Amino acid sequence: MAKQKSIKLNFIMNAILTMSSFIFPLVTFPYVSRILLPVGTGKVSVATSFISYFTMFAQLGIPTYGIRACAKVRDNKEELTRTAHELLIINVVMTILSYTAFILALLFVPKLREERTLYLIVSFNIILTSIGMEWLYKALEQYTYITVRSIVFKLIALIAMFFLVKKQEDYAIYGGITIFAGCASNVFNLINAHKYIGIKPVGNYNFRRHLKAVGVFFAMTCATTIYTHLDTVMLGFMATDDDAGYYNAAVRIKSILVSIVTSLGTVLLPRASYYIEQNMMDEFKKISQKALNFVFLLATPLMVYFILFARQGIYFLSGNAYEGSVIPMQLIMPTLLCIGLSNILGIQILVPMGKEKVVLYSEIAGAVTDLILNAILIPKIASSGAAIGTMIAEIVVLLVQYIALRDEVKDAFCSISYLKIIAGILIGTVSCSWLPYTNFVDMQTAGGSFIILLISAVLFFLCYGGFLLLSKEKLTLEVTNQILDKFKNLSKKGF
Repeated sequence: MAKQKSIKLNFIMNAILTMSSFIFPLVTFPYVSRILLPVGTGKVSVATSFISYFTMFAQLGIPTYGIRACAKVRDNKEELTRTAHELLIINVVMTILSYTAFILALLFVPKLREERTLYLIVSFNIILTSIGMEWLYKALEQYTYITVRSIVFKLIALIAMFFLVKKQEDYAIYGGITIFAGCASNVFNLINAHKYIGIKPVGNYNFRRHLKAVGVFFAMTCATTIYTHLDTVMLGFMATDDDAGYYNAAVRIKSILVSIVTSLGTVLLPRASYYIEQNMMDEFKKISQKALNFVFLLATPLMVYFILFARQGIYFLSGNAYEGSVIPMQLIMPTLLCIGLSNILGIQILVPMGKEKVVLYSEIAGAVTDLILNAILIPKIASSGAAIGTMIAEIVVLLVQYIALRDEVKDAFCSISYLKIIAGILIGTVSCSWLPYTNFVDMQTAGGSFIILLISAVLFFLCYGGFLLLSKEKLTLEVTNQILDKFKNLSKKGF
């Protein structure tokens, strides 16, 4: 494995990337939500979710499949070039078909025609995502490049947000800036690709060899995208833009937390695929076990904390006009643990093992569950119904994957220190649960909510982490010792 990059470095880079994804909405959404109000943010949320279906069709499952396909041949530049060319050509063809379908929808669906400017702007996500070749950079573990590039464009978008979004009617501009922040850097991905693959055609292209696997990954993406965005789209068509705005505020916070929880699994996929290809099964099992433990240690306290302080989180990020977001946020928080675990079981274990169909079946089960529950609950309880549907759908996905892998992961799940995690969470909860009942700040304001969040988070996570250290939880001790060793080495070098 030529120039194998450190998993720790990859994780650090991905953690920085995750933090940038956290900071961008943390800074912009409080500003934007107070200007656009639930109606404006709801319109953009519905448009983004709707366009995601066309983006999904254009991508055809390649974002995940491409990582595995390129990781397997990354030591052979000619074969890597051939694979990357084949996948990019497939992407371009599917993008043309996707845009054709989108234009037809724009012409014949009245709700889309009413907001055609917004939908046309947001549709740039389709082409920018398709040409980005993010799968190539992840397969080669170029997380430093991905991180730096992403942060630069987010900073540009951040400045643009404050200068260009000034009134409630600027929601289309907000949609455009959001797409710019997430996808515009993909143009540089295409330009920069010559450093890793050849630009000239290498010949002997075999598109057919990808079609079966791409078809399975596409079906997986379809199922995931359906139950990920279906709730927002159904809210937009079955309820009101306000309801979609309330739900969007809750989902924003959940998405930030999910990206933190799944950050380790993201950087492990190419390494896991490589271990499987090289038949290094012991190494594969070790990183899988650590990843599952990591998810439990991180997702469980985050889930509990943000259920307890959902109101303060909403008021801080969105303002008290989003009171209707509090209950949906509390209802959707358990998905942090479910998504974290299914990300490891599905993307890091099942996919490298070549068992994509199990992931597909799990996601189809989740999509069907979400569709049925949304159809029943959204007309009755709007955004809360969408949150319940999503939560139960994620539980179904996790159960299907666990049942398929129970023999392989049983030991990993048994090794997790559940009692220590629960005890640490209980201690953390007791340490800060009294704060919302005090009157020393006005919790109706963003500043007051921030103070409560800051104090409670320090108390909760210090008590939680401190208990894990005192009780000698294995992974917590290992990570702590590694950090201390790094500081010792720096001090010896005179830093």
